[in-house]
Amino acid sequence: MTAPATQELWISTFLQAQAAELGAATNTLLAYGRDLKDFAAWLDHRKVGFAEADRDQIEAYLINCDAQGLAKSTRARRLSAIKQIFRFAFEEGWREANPAIQIKGPGRQKRLPKTLDVPEVDRLLQAARETGRTPTDRLRNTCLMEVLYATGMRVTELVSLPVSSARGDPRMLLVLGKGGKERMVPLSPPARDALAVWLRVRDEAEDQLVADGGQRSKFLFPSRGKSGHLTRHMFFLLVKELAVQGGVAPEKVTPHTLRHAFATHLLANGADLRSIQTLLGHADVATTEIYTHVLDERLSELVLEHHPLAKDPSNKG
Repeated sequence: MTAPATQELWISTFLQAQAAELGAATNTLLAYGRDLKDFAAWLDHRKVGFAEADRDQIEAYLINCDAQGLAKSTRARRLSAIKQIFRFAFEEGWREANPAIQIKGPGRQKRLPKTLDVPEVDRLLQAARETGRTPTDRLRNTCLMEVLYATGMRVTELVSLPVSSARGDPRMLLVLGKGGKERMVPLSPPARDALAVWLRVRDEAEDQLVADGGQRSKFLFPSRGKSGHLTRHMFFLLVKELAVQGGVAPEKVTPHTLRHAFATHLLANGADLRSIQTLLGHADVATTEIYTHVLDERLSELVLEHHPLAKDPSNKG
């Protein structure tokens, strides 16, 4: 098969295939696109294209990324994008060999995810009940936070939930996750109550919208913006506002922090890793194992803080 004539066509064809064949998420495609455009620009400056680039040039690019002070995670992600486009090119017959196949990445720094303790989550949930310009906003905010903490969903999964998934007082929600994979997540009683109240208010507002000549939304958390639902960015800002209102350090709180709290609190209360893996939608249990380290760290802190043998003997009276 003839290779595309330009760097841009290489990238766009690769991204289209990722979306069509693997169901890659929009955010993943955007990240691949940015990384590959940066690599293409670097190659252009050296009068080389994807069709001619060799291993030495790819490694030189990665060295250049390191010299710029880019984080290990960023360099690893860029190499991943490069590896995938060259693998795709080889499989499509655009190149006779894959020049990136033996290149090893810098690895990722293993940082424990930030999480929240139960009292901090309680303060966020209470802040959600009290924060918002209108009663409708406060009910929506309460539903968002209760459902997020009850399910550990990714923020994209939460804000784009179809309203059909919440009908009939469900005990579980069907979630469309990464790569188009579906999974079931259970709802806690407080989350079910918040969902039922929000649905009534939401439906009344949608009925009025239709009566005024508008169109009914298919989303649980509708918005009049381009996406049709509450955006990730708006929810991120909301969570920061709730942190301030609830007296929780804002730098500790993001939508993903609540996902981490969900997993860590489950593990602390006896849930097994395989179950948590399923609930979070992790493809590999190794990803879920990070929460055992979080729990170990928290337990160590408790011992150092409260065990009498851990106290500094010089402080004895």
